[in-house]
Amino acid sequence: MPRADRGAVWLVDLGYAAKVRPCLVLNIPTLDIDRALTTLIPQTTSPRGTRFEIAIPTSYLRNGVFDAQNPISTTQSKLIRRLGDLTAAQLGQVEDAVRMWLGL
Repeated sequence: MPRADRGAVWLVDLGYAAKVRPCLVLNIPTLDIDRALTTLIPQTTSPRGTRFEIAIPTSYLRNGVFDAQNPISTTQSKLIRRLGDLTAAQLGQVEDAVRMWLGL
């Protein structure tokens, strides 16, 4: 099973409606006793200009935004391929948007 490290960007099969798309892993590492779930923030190339969309330019992603309004939890078996890692500062931008969206 793939290892989903926090801050990593993976190509993920989100099912028929959501397609295969890049997603940022947001959760902490799981232990053997935990469910094999991963919480993801999907990237979209169709931004709407909301305050919860974070543009993170990288060499391994097309232009787009991480949509903090759409956190998804899915099984780790849906992770297809690791694309790269965000820096701590980039991850922090997405975390800030998720906290704002959730009122934390």
